[in-house]
Amino acid sequence: MKYKDYYEILGIKRDATASEIKSAYRKLARKYHPDVNKTKEAEAKFKDINEAYEVLSDTNKRNRYDSLGSNWQGGADYTPPPGFENFSFNFNNGGAQSFDFGGSGGFSDFFSSLFGDMMGATQTSSTGGRSSRGFSGFDFSGANYGGYSNAGFDSQTTGRRQSKKAATEDLDITKNINLTAKEIFDGGAVNISFTQMDKCTQCNGTGYCSHCGGTGVVSTPKSVKVKIPKGVKDGQKIRLKGEGKTDAYGQKGDLYLIVHLKDNEYSIEGSDLTKEIEITPPMAVLGGQKEIETLHGKINIKIPANVSSGKTLRLKKLGLPKDGSFGDLNIKIKIIIPENLSEEEKELYKQLAKYEK
Repeated sequence: MKYKDYYEILGIKRDATASEIKSAYRKLARKYHPDVNKTKEAEAKFKDINEAYEVLSDTNKRNRYDSLGSNWQGGADYTPPPGFENFSFNFNNGGAQSFDFGGSGGFSDFFSSLFGDMMGATQTSSTGGRSSRGFSGFDFSGANYGGYSNAGFDSQTTGRRQSKKAATEDLDITKNINLTAKEIFDGGAVNISFTQMDKCTQCNGTGYCSHCGGTGVVSTPKSVKVKIPKGVKDGQKIRLKGEGKTDAYGQKGDLYLIVHLKDNEYSIEGSDLTKEIEITPPMAVLGGQKEIETLHGKINIKIPANVSSGKTLRLKKLGLPKDGSFGDLNIKIKIIIPENLSEEEKELYKQLAKYEK
């Protein structure tokens, strides 16, 4: 089996960054895409470019590939470690599952020998027509022997669990959600809508198709119904299981919503609320009763005489839910001058002005 130098294929150094890898790939993909380049060599070259990018753009695959050590020199023939020639592994007494690397569709035999366990999908062996699965737990992280990493084998169950966990983490989505004080107080369900961005499946992100308009990504509008836990705090996360992305094998990630408290009527600090109310100068001087709206319903509050603008009145247990009780509601006074005063009202203000020192 011939070793493939993926770095040489993309024309980059072995310490190339992710952005350098992507830039090199896009440049070569444009040059050798079969729709653009009609030469006989273009199709094979384009296939190698995509295979190289598939490996080097993925941290786990790149680490595994780099673990070949001194055998990476261009042109070297690649021979699997002892015992891996024509690899086949059977668990006939533990579930009758068979594993083999007889080919991986769009990738080379070299790719299959290294990453067959990461393919994840059921494939048909080119040698026997059997149903086979990628081998979970093919580990290159052990000691190095002659340039090759020691191939350790995790249990079938552990390998599957690790593979599934890694895939799910990549499928998770995190979004921000803005909630009002009333939505938190009621603890009901709200609908949220957002746009989900995914790599185009038609061109594998290269941008050479009409499906994605040449961008390499597609946007999909999504709407979900969210049950708001009562008393949720700013910065907390709400998890919606299975509402994340879905991969080619049916695995679903989760949607995480980060709560942000946004309200035009109330200022929110923990479970306490602050609300501003307006009163006229006469009420500020003489005091009186004023009806206000709260999350707990309408109430009448007493405005003390000689109150100043900016004064805060504290109303206990009229805030947000808090440990089986409620926080407080702070009423902030704002004195306003009525618009369109009559001549009689203006005259009265003039009379008051005479008493000012």
